Amino acid sequence: MQIVKMSVGRWLAGAALVVWSGPGWAQAALATAAVNAPVVDEEEIVVRAPIAEAQALAIQEQRRADNLVSVLAADSIGRFPDQNSAAALSRLPAVAVQRDQGQERYIQVRGAPNRWTSVLVDGVPIVGVDEGGGSRAFRFDAIPSVILSSVTVNKSLTADLPAEAVVALIDMKTFSPMDRKGFDVAGDVGYGWMELGGGQQRQASLRASWSNDKVGVLLAGSHYWRDQVTDNREFAYGADNLPTTFDFRNYRLTRENNGLSAGLEFQPSEGQRIFIKGIFTEFNDDEERNQYAFQNSTAFSGTRGAVSGDLVGVSVRGTMSDSDYRNRNYLVTLGGDHELTDDWSATWRGNYTKVVNTSYIPLLLQNQAINPFLRPSLTYDRSNPDLPILSLFTTVPGPGTPPNPARVRGVPVSAFNQAAFDFNVALPLYSSIRSESYTAKADVLGAIGDVEVRFGAQYDDRDIDGNVFSQITRNITGLPAGDYVTDRPWVTGFPSGTSFNYVDNKRLRVDLERALDAQTPGGFDVENFISPTDRYEIGEKLFAAYASGAVEFGTARVVFGGRLENFVQESSGFVRVGTTVTPLTVRNSYWDFFPSVNAKIDLTDDIVFRLAGQRSVSRPGFGQVRTGAAISDTSTPGTVSGGNPNLRPEYTWGVDTALEYYIPGNGLLSASIYYRWVSNVLFDSRTRVNSDIYNSGGIDRSNYDLISTLNGDNGKLYGLELSYLQQFKFLPGALSGFGFQGNISFIGGSFDTFDRTGAGFPGTSDRIVNASLFYEKYGFSGRVSYQWRSDWVDTLGGFGVGVNGDERRAGYANLDVALRYAVTPNITVFVDATNLTNETYVAYQGARDRPTEVEQIGRRYLGGVRFNF
Repeated sequence: MQIVKMSVGRWLAGAALVVWSGPGWAQAALATAAVNAPVVDEEEIVVRAPIAEAQALAIQEQRRADNLVSVLAADSIGRFPDQNSAAALSRLPAVAVQRDQGQERYIQVRGAPNRWTSVLVDGVPIVGVDEGGGSRAFRFDAIPSVILSSVTVNKSLTADLPAEAVVALIDMKTFSPMDRKGFDVAGDVGYGWMELGGGQQRQASLRASWSNDKVGVLLAGSHYWRDQVTDNREFAYGADNLPTTFDFRNYRLTRENNGLSAGLEFQPSEGQRIFIKGIFTEFNDDEERNQYAFQNSTAFSGTRGAVSGDLVGVSVRGTMSDSDYRNRNYLVTLGGDHELTDDWSATWRGNYTKVVNTSYIPLLLQNQAINPFLRPSLTYDRSNPDLPILSLFTTVPGPGTPPNPARVRGVPVSAFNQAAFDFNVALPLYSSIRSESYTAKADVLGAIGDVEVRFGAQYDDRDIDGNVFSQITRNITGLPAGDYVTDRPWVTGFPSGTSFNYVDNKRLRVDLERALDAQTPGGFDVENFISPTDRYEIGEKLFAAYASGAVEFGTARVVFGGRLENFVQESSGFVRVGTTVTPLTVRNSYWDFFPSVNAKIDLTDDIVFRLAGQRSVSRPGFGQVRTGAAISDTSTPGTVSGGNPNLRPEYTWGVDTALEYYIPGNGLLSASIYYRWVSNVLFDSRTRVNSDIYNSGGIDRSNYDLISTLNGDNGKLYGLELSYLQQFKFLPGALSGFGFQGNISFIGGSFDTFDRTGAGFPGTSDRIVNASLFYEKYGFSGRVSYQWRSDWVDTLGGFGVGVNGDERRAGYANLDVALRYAVTPNITVFVDATNLTNETYVAYQGARDRPTEVEQIGRRYLGGVRFNF
């Protein structure tokens, strides 16, 4: 129990400001009331239950909203063991996360592809730019949850919201200095460790604000750091579904998230508010790769079976790197809220946003290309397909006449010889994507007779430039593999039958870059080696105008309206035909109308029925509409991917309905059903290159996967969401501190392409479960949280292969525990334990006995102190 004293007026103003995070008429009215709310210092209350109070605020916002929403309030975000906004959002109904090496990065609402979810930050649309620019999906790991005051997931749209949100529009609000009068400081310091590898994790945040009746100032910062080991295995299969590659990987990485936020607000008079906010966030990932791929299909002789094999002279490829991944976000918003008359008010926003994503991967490929007796012989046991066991042997000359004697299996060896390479190829990879956008929007709210009206306009001007992953191929002399192998064995929980030691990747990177400098006139600079076909520039302009009205019929309220958008996109790049590189510019322009209607009926004081309909759009990602092709030699198998500047947007019609029972005492029981009809479905298709046109530097890429984005035909997505939240205050004594929050989603859907029907949407699990049992009493608050999602399609298979060629992700569960104890009204100690199930994340091709990736990062523990004054 955390005890915080505040005045009634302050608490109500803070609650109203949190409620402002949602769209619609009621929220706008409450926000205006919050600006005008007098501060009453005479009467004080004691807020005793941070979990319950946060849930109460969230339920109030959902109850008042004109559209269908789910809400997280500030204390609720802080109450979970969640470092970033993706992890916090995953607690809400029908929200699942996509992880990168165990860390939450993207979210998927209602099982839909992540591109169907859009983002607002402080009411301004922000378009995501991921690594390589292939998608518009927003990277939620870039936004620390500690800088947020509330998050609202809009599952149905009103006309004032951007139409580029097929299943959800997420509105993230940062803290306001006017939330508290006077001087206010809050923060935390924490330290912990990663079970796998014993690396440290640490976090710290500080938020300070001051305000009086007219002026408020806020400064906030956050930091999170973790040293991590990622255990990884990857596999590839031939047309006969037999294993062609066993790929053993181990990553050592340091990840860091930093965030800064500042705000200045001015309320010159009652009903008038002007503010400016700035946000900077960064994500840094320094990653060392240790990788050895046993290429079974290259064996001199032997047999390959589904369960076991016996092979002589298997070529092994080592891949090493010390890589840098960087993401930077800069946001500045200037805005105002103004009461014009008793019935009319206006709001305006101006925003500048810059997003920069850079990735530098200085790969060195170590090959066994000259001496055939460097290759090991092996037997394998795939009784557990996820973790095959190898037995290694030397390869020795057999019968025959030199220089071409037969190769036969020699004596057994206990560890792989990491010095047994005779040919190095440098493959530095580089991508840099920059997005700059300017947004201006204005809204007017008022009443004409009994009809509440709202209208406004928005203009976006966005420029994106950069390159998808580009690589050069250079044969490198020197750098003998054995010189860089350390005496430190891999930290791994996966059995393999053999053993590996870490490579000194940092020293190897220095020597590799020196070697590249020496053989490159003028020195090595990755910018000078970017192929013109990898570069692109995209300019986008969006003009939108909308009008909507709200009418009431007894206990029913209906909000209806339409949004007109003109979208212009100009994509410039280069295409290569033979040896000739030619510039190419493609221009697309669309006028679209997006109607929407949201009806809310109070059946009783505690029961609300909702019905909504809308039309919306999802536009292709930047890398998807570029020209040119990109090659990756780092995946297993390698990939060749290209853009498609003629892709059409996806359009959807949608229906939502919900029945909500607001249980007395701030509880909620709800059920909702949704359906989306989709046309021009975008999908990434994968097939074989089956050609030598991409071969270079002695690398055969004819068996690589060719990936391209295409428009399919029509599709449908539908689902049922059930949610329950209640604190059991009706129980006697200490038991009244218990409560439960849970939800389950049942999801279905499919779409058609030109070569198959009923394909699954990538990213769609048919079931998602979130459940939390919490306790809050006597200064103690704790929560046990469980998340589970079923299998889902990750990438569709190539032409004619059907479901057997789809790459799928296996379902998984996460169990987290968060404990808090209020030592004083201002000091709370906490302990968080994450991923207690020690999940193994698995991808597979077609059937579960053909895994393509198996990954584990281990449990995580963090403890510390939170304070507020």
